[in-house]
Amino acid sequence: MTSKEFTFEPAPFVPFRDHAVVERLRKMTPEEIVQHPNPNFKIHISLDIGSVEMGLLITRFIESDREDKPFVFICGNPNPGTYEPLTQLINYLRVDCRNVYPVTMDEWADENDNIAPTDYRHGFTNSFLKYFYAKIDPELRMPFENLLFPTNENIASYTDIIEERGDGGAHAIFSGPGWAGHIAFIDPCPELIPDYREGGTAEIKDLNDPYFEQRAQILTLHPLTIAQNSLHGVFGCSGDLTSVPPKAATIGPRDVLNSREKFEFHGLTTMGTFSSWQRMTSRLITHGPVTPYVPGSIYQLMDVHVFLSPSIATPIEIMETTGY
Repeated sequence: MTSKEFTFEPAPFVPFRDHAVVERLRKMTPEEIVQHPNPNFKIHISLDIGSVEMGLLITRFIESDREDKPFVFICGNPNPGTYEPLTQLINYLRVDCRNVYPVTMDEWADENDNIAPTDYRHGFTNSFLKYFYAKIDPELRMPFENLLFPTNENIASYTDIIEERGDGGAHAIFSGPGWAGHIAFIDPCPELIPDYREGGTAEIKDLNDPYFEQRAQILTLHPLTIAQNSLHGVFGCSGDLTSVPPKAATIGPRDVLNSREKFEFHGLTTMGTFSSWQRMTSRLITHGPVTPYVPGSIYQLMDVHVFLSPSIATPIEIMETTGY
């Protein structure tokens, strides 16, 4: 029996659907992944990207203390695995965080655009306050008013506040991609792409593109973002889609672009296994077209350090005898 080629179009909700591009990305080796035509877009493969992030943060906290200057940084959540050890270093080294200004990049919102309060147990701000802020010794802790997190009252001026505190933008941003290719909750969704259509092919040519004018706002989340977060510990790691809010407050592309230093981390797996939705997302972000349908791909136009775990950099191959 002769096998015939079986071809198909990906499901309509898939943000990026170019078979030829994806096939090229699947085969990329670690040696190929670390090469990029933009010399300022630096890709590193690191055994422990969490330690790299923690080292970068504590170094800048120490500089802020010793030089008595502000350090405004945009950070992702929830991230107890990095933030709690970071607080232990702060306390051990006696780093005074009076000049540190953390900015959380996103927070959940309901269908009516109400942003989750700080006591929402599944919330990003709740996690940040519990596993970062509260664990710093009181005499070293930054004043509470130094913290910036999305609320109903401040989301319209969130970008303005970041730019005011950082004299034009954050001093640094620390991010990691979601399944839909997002930075923070900058998803491939209608609010962020004026000519939105499922499976679109719009490209961003340079940093003057109108895409970068978009500020912090509340967005309707992409279905992949809902599915991804249903696998997170705060929602029980069980695919419980009804537990994940439908919208979120998020920084905008403008806030990303205006950050002076940019660090991106790709290393998520499913509870420490080889399984990872981030393996293809990472390739789309680092070596696919620069497009609002893969929001994190905008980093390719900038001066950025991207850190990948060896697992994420592994070529994607058929695993016939392996199930989920």
